[in-house]
Amino acid sequence: MSDNFYMGTYDVIVVGAGHAGCEAALATARLGLKTLIFSINLEAVAMMACNPSIGGTGKGHLVREIDALGGEMAVNIDKASIQSRMLNTAKGPAVHSLRTQADKLAYHVSMKKVLESQDNLDIKQAEVTDLVVEDGAVKGIITKTGALYNAKAVILATGTFLRGRIFIGKWNYEGGPNGLSAAIELSANLKKHNIGLRRFKTGTPARLDGKTLDYSKMLEQPGDEEIIPFSFLNDKLEISQVSCWLTYTNQNTHNVILQNLDRSALFGGYIEGVGPRYCPSIEDKLVRFSDKERHQLFIEPEGLYTDEVYVQGMSSSLPEDVQEMFYKTIPGLENAKIVRPAYAIEYDCIDPLDLKLSLEHRNVANLFCAGQINGSSGYEEAAAQGLMAGINAAHKLKGREPFILDRSEGYIGVLIDDLVTKGTNEPYRIMTSRAEYRLLLRQDNADLRLTEKGHEIGLVSKERYEKFLLKKEMIENEMERIKTTYIKPDEANEFLKKCESSPIKNRVTLLELLRRPELSYQMLAEIDKDRPEISKSAAQQIEIQVKYMGYIEKQLNQIDKFKKLENKRLDESIDYSQIDGLRIEAQQKLNKLKPESVGQASRISGVSPADINVLLIYLERERRKKEHDRK
Repeated sequence: MSDNFYMGTYDVIVVGAGHAGCEAALATARLGLKTLIFSINLEAVAMMACNPSIGGTGKGHLVREIDALGGEMAVNIDKASIQSRMLNTAKGPAVHSLRTQADKLAYHVSMKKVLESQDNLDIKQAEVTDLVVEDGAVKGIITKTGALYNAKAVILATGTFLRGRIFIGKWNYEGGPNGLSAAIELSANLKKHNIGLRRFKTGTPARLDGKTLDYSKMLEQPGDEEIIPFSFLNDKLEISQVSCWLTYTNQNTHNVILQNLDRSALFGGYIEGVGPRYCPSIEDKLVRFSDKERHQLFIEPEGLYTDEVYVQGMSSSLPEDVQEMFYKTIPGLENAKIVRPAYAIEYDCIDPLDLKLSLEHRNVANLFCAGQINGSSGYEEAAAQGLMAGINAAHKLKGREPFILDRSEGYIGVLIDDLVTKGTNEPYRIMTSRAEYRLLLRQDNADLRLTEKGHEIGLVSKERYEKFLLKKEMIENEMERIKTTYIKPDEANEFLKKCESSPIKNRVTLLELLRRPELSYQMLAEIDKDRPEISKSAAQQIEIQVKYMGYIEKQLNQIDKFKKLENKRLDESIDYSQIDGLRIEAQQKLNKLKPESVGQASRISGVSPADINVLLIYLERERRKKEHDRK
């Protein structure tokens, strides 16, 4: 006889309240579904267990897209911001990325309050130990204390808690991030339901007492003079910015680490999980990049409420005494006191190849997965998946088609397609280089690309939508005006000479002048007497669209070709082993992954261009056969 006791029924249950879980639960609740979110500890809601920041290269694009679709991350970081910087401004707008330092406590408190205030959403502190699965579909969950909750859909967003193990030197123990408990029992239950697991690893640097640092020996890294908000809802932010600081390792640092390499959990053979290549530990950096004389370290404040600082670039699994030694070799840290030691953490995650593009698991119906359980790394990647899993769980329960963003529509589409189509053998991190169409997928135009979609889904508020429509109209009207407004030589040449730009002999449009690299939209105001008043963000869009017109046109043509393959749908019932001409490896991969389109099939490892041609011939043959049968 079971000791479990019934505690309620929900439309959706979300397991985990990190960045993925918060977005997932808010999405389903806002779409009218009765939702319950579990956290192993309510202090872990939207916890920043690693770096105290949101955004960065590629990641800032994800945050802006989450915002445009009606998610919460951008709104929340704007509330908790203590420093703002736009990265990569020396390069083109495709790779500009906003990064904001956060007050970690404020970020947690603010997001927790949003959850608590949301209609249709209940929050509970408990460890989920079992999924209830019947006839191949999830039906609910059971907690460690025996409480049974029924649900029509479940979203797993377990982060690094799933069978988490902390490593500091040769010492290791069961544990979650930041001193919290791990979720130990759920892993065995997932395996029982034919959900395969594997082991990944990540880590975090030590936290130092900021009062013990000598900032005069470091380079100050202030925020930008002009603060650009993350959320499109905010036109400006008024905050008192705090500085970060830059220092470097040196040969003494490296000697301490290399002499104690055998005491590292990573190099001592204690860790079995695969770590992130793009965010290695300091000992891993020294081994892999032995030619480098120094590595940069950023000292980042954890918030306004504390003296703790985060040492970005110094993740480690060395024992505490070695950490004490190597920190004291770094300029400015000679007297540093460690408040929290660095550690590595191993955790269970699934193979994302077991997911559909909707993030629903292939082996268990109505079970969705989001965040680090899918093999990704980072708050922003997690939040993006959480939002999409929440939307798709709601769509599934409402009988609507899945909401899928393809690679030409957003970095979110790139992220999810990479995970579920290509898979990953290490914690996946988004980068601008992963996006083929990055000139069109800029962080500055995420609202123009995705707000309409968010509105159709039902997550974009009336206020946001009206603001979007006004901006869109502003841009369209001004683009039309500069195309049809002509400037004569006697009106422009004195101005052009002053700007070191070639004079004109005949009248030209404002658009033609704006295409000149040395001229900006703002500069042209001097000769553009009838210019209407438009927002700064609208002006930015006009300038980028005009400056990069030729490149944008080229990329749009590439997307047209891409869409042709994406629009050729593949039925899930196709048995690829019965298609003559497909290589055996392609048959096996296609039958396992069941791609939803020819485009997705073309990105599967092991499926060649020749196999895609065979598929196209097969589809055309099937189309003609159906036409013939109808006649």
